[in-house]
Amino acid sequence: MRERSPVTTKTVVLGAGIVGSAAVWDLIRRGHTVTVADADPETAATVAALYGASPAHLDVNNRSALDDLLDGFDAVVSAVPYRFGVAVAESAIRAGAHYADFGGNPGVVAAQHDLTDAALAANVVVIPDCGLAPGLANVMAGLLIDTTPGRARSVQMRVGALPQEPVGALGYQLAFSPAGLINEYAEPCEVLEGGRYTTVEPLTRFETVEWDRWGPLEAFSTAGGTSTMARDREGTVDDLEYKTLRFPGHGRIFAAIREMGLFDESGEPSPRAVLLDALDRTLPRGKPDLVLARVWIQTDDTTRILEIEDVHDRRFSALARTTAFPATALIDLVVRGEVAERGVHSMTTAANGALLIEELEPVGIDVVERPA
Repeated sequence: MRERSPVTTKTVVLGAGIVGSAAVWDLIRRGHTVTVADADPETAATVAALYGASPAHLDVNNRSALDDLLDGFDAVVSAVPYRFGVAVAESAIRAGAHYADFGGNPGVVAAQHDLTDAALAANVVVIPDCGLAPGLANVMAGLLIDTTPGRARSVQMRVGALPQEPVGALGYQLAFSPAGLINEYAEPCEVLEGGRYTTVEPLTRFETVEWDRWGPLEAFSTAGGTSTMARDREGTVDDLEYKTLRFPGHGRIFAAIREMGLFDESGEPSPRAVLLDALDRTLPRGKPDLVLARVWIQTDDTTRILEIEDVHDRRFSALARTTAFPATALIDLVVRGEVAERGVHSMTTAANGALLIEELEPVGIDVVERPA
């Protein structure tokens, strides 16, 4: 770990849920002065008291109040739902604050990238998609591409946040909003095929994945996991694809639900609203979890594999850790001057991948290269 320079940074975390709470803890560990803001003042106060932050009330629907809240901060880490991503990024830019969020929706991220002129004028860095996938998995893929000689014939990402003990027919527990889950299962999936950008349908391209202790698992196409890589690497990588890992049977159940029209957002209430309510009411929560990530590259001469296997550490869930800590590590690199270029960036273009992965070692997130 390289020696860090002293820095006094005022950072606000928007959202005091499982990911926002983990972000607060890590930013304080890194020496930031942190405010945590939430729509529920009691939740903000509880998290603030637990980790030594200051609480604030957040009304993300009120642009004026949002501008007032962000004014005076050096950096913003947003853990609010992705649909607010553009508005919050715009507010951070107006405040002259660096910005990172956890993204996940390609359309929202594309709109955030349209803010690059405003970010440059404000001399700030805006980085959407800074979680696990999109986020850290893309950093791992980018590092493999940049450090492996020869043409990248195939770059593959397989990532899953799973309960350590599968429960029910879905073998799944709610780790975040069911709306985010269905978004991943409903939107087109961006890939590279033959060096060209294209999209494929979600909940398709099923495969079996073996994993010691936890497998066999299934993998299938889902949206958002490639972030901007399919656009950024077009012409330089032949095939690039992301798939989600689940316990067997999960994906095909949701594929059937999608075929029956239950992802449809029309009507009152819409089929999707009914589905989301059912998932929210019936899926378990809070059991010990794990995160598995496997990213590999194939060239004409070699195959290289990077993996993460992370579990609940009795403080934060594995998903909270592997989602929050890449973003907090990156925003810390930004304010320390390790990210010089301003504007809107993806995680893979904002910072050196090896340095970012190094920053995760003190919190026990280990990216390990496995033999092919």
